[in-house]
Amino acid sequence: MSLYDRNYRNETLRTEEFGGVQRDEASLRGFVKQTYQLFAASMLAGAVGAYVGMGMAGTIASFYWGLVILEIALIIGLNFVKDKPGLALGILFAFTFITGLTITPLLSSILNMPGGAGVVTNAFLMTSVAFGSLTLFAMNTSRDFSTMGKMLFIALIIVIVGGIANIFLGSPLLQLAIAGVSAVLFSFFILYDTQNIIRGNYESPILAASALYLDFLNLFISLLQILGIFNSSDD
Repeated sequence: MSLYDRNYRNETLRTEEFGGVQRDEASLRGFVKQTYQLFAASMLAGAVGAYVGMGMAGTIASFYWGLVILEIALIIGLNFVKDKPGLALGILFAFTFITGLTITPLLSSILNMPGGAGVVTNAFLMTSVAFGSLTLFAMNTSRDFSTMGKMLFIALIIVIVGGIANIFLGSPLLQLAIAGVSAVLFSFFILYDTQNIIRGNYESPILAASALYLDFLNLFISLLQILGIFNSSDD
């Protein structure tokens, strides 16, 4: 299992009777609305985690891998309790809060650069604009991105392997390449997850919101790394 262990159910709306379609469409609209509400709440929980963590970024860096393992455990646990909304909701917000803590060493290192605040702001704005644009495109295009799961998962594994290798190599050029590929990859994940959400292919709004949150977070981290590398090379 992984952060992107998706097991979508390719269910279709019942069309036996007009009234049934109306109820299904209303249910799907409610599902999508609840998903994006939970996504917004997850973003808030992540922001709170980052705010809390900024005062102890050095300490968090010392326990970075422990926090990453905790994140993975929480997201896997979320899949096991998906049928228990109260517990699943608590795990979702715990997960997003922890991700906020985990990102603080990167944020702190960039904020300590000359013009670092501008880098963080630009990365967040670029991520927000890209996320919004890709979401609207996915909702309105006739192209089907919902079948790209296996290809995206393979690409994700390659990126993860490359990232692990660069821990030992420490190559800024390789890190830039990985961040660039990741930015493109998670842009496609946004298209993929959005279409699966609006088609009702997720088992719960909580799982759908966690997928969107991961897409946004990883795109933000990728852009933050790219802009941070270019900013450091300009100094």
